[in-house]
Amino acid sequence: MGIEFSQNQWDKVKETYRLWWEGRLDRPIISVVLRGNESGRAKPSAPLLSQETCTDLSIPASEIIDRIDYELSQNVYLGDSFPYFNMDCFGPGVVAAFLGARLDNSTGRVWFHPEEVLPITELHFEYDSDNVWLNRIKEIYYEGMKRWQGQVLMGMTDLGGVLDILSTFRPGENLLLDLYDYPDQVKRLTWELHQLWFRFYNELNDILQPVNPGYSDWSQIYSDKPSYILQCDFSYMIGPEMFDEFCKPELEASCKRLDRSFYHLDGAGQLAHLDSILDIDELDGIQWIPGDGKPPQSQWPEVYEKISKAGRKTQVLEGLDGLDKIIAHIGTGKGIHHPTIVAHISQEAEIRRRLVEYGIE
Repeated sequence: MGIEFSQNQWDKVKETYRLWWEGRLDRPIISVVLRGNESGRAKPSAPLLSQETCTDLSIPASEIIDRIDYELSQNVYLGDSFPYFNMDCFGPGVVAAFLGARLDNSTGRVWFHPEEVLPITELHFEYDSDNVWLNRIKEIYYEGMKRWQGQVLMGMTDLGGVLDILSTFRPGENLLLDLYDYPDQVKRLTWELHQLWFRFYNELNDILQPVNPGYSDWSQIYSDKPSYILQCDFSYMIGPEMFDEFCKPELEASCKRLDRSFYHLDGAGQLAHLDSILDIDELDGIQWIPGDGKPPQSQWPEVYEKISKAGRKTQVLEGLDGLDKIIAHIGTGKGIHHPTIVAHISQEAEIRRRLVEYGIE
């Protein structure tokens, strides 16, 4: 047996998200995937693509896709879920690797390191059509489109935020000092990276479209138009004035170039920038992540209230109980997205009951 998800199911997903993006869906988006559906297939020998396995280039892309297909065939899709593969498996901010940084997954997680730390005045970024990581991702995308013919959505790989990519090549405190010592050089490189980021984004989408059934990324938010979850994790180390000078202009430009956009607000240190981010008219929503060691999302009702009052969408990643608390505080589930909740197929009846409480059948 293959993946059990029909075109009628895809049509329903697309219509639900269309209403959600237009602000006409009076409930949250909730995805649930049940594992344990016996497909009767033998498990392929190729490992599942992940940050731990992504550097093994000896595995043919067709075998990588076959293993992913096997995993997806074990799923039952409930609520607003759909067959999807998260291509963040080459690490967060893989544009750094596209531009010559060393991709290191020796810990089981991907990190990027510059081959050489150059003075910022000597640093330049150029497109390399022969880059091994860019071409590996392209190869996997080609095979996925050929195999699935639009039944599975492959997410955009985790390209990263422009200043986060730059910080790979100016590690430690270097980039922070550059803001004071070489502000014009930081801005020069920011816009170099901005143009390259969109070149990579468009090139990869040229492979995915029009076969891929839509657009998504590691956030799992579906869109029928080009979209992305933008970020600047570097900004948690700087104040609002520097954020507005060095981060916000590029963020605004990216929002204008994308049909739909979210911002990954990661850590309490970024809350100082929330008002400025909400001032970007073209930004559609915010994903708030409190950070390690901080209280869970449901303990930050004031953040969700501010986002909701600004008329922006948001994403909650705390499970249904946490989602209920946030809805109770802001008074609505409208405009909220909850990414995939994974459960065992034995829980199907209880989960269906919970989904009906949200108006999801």
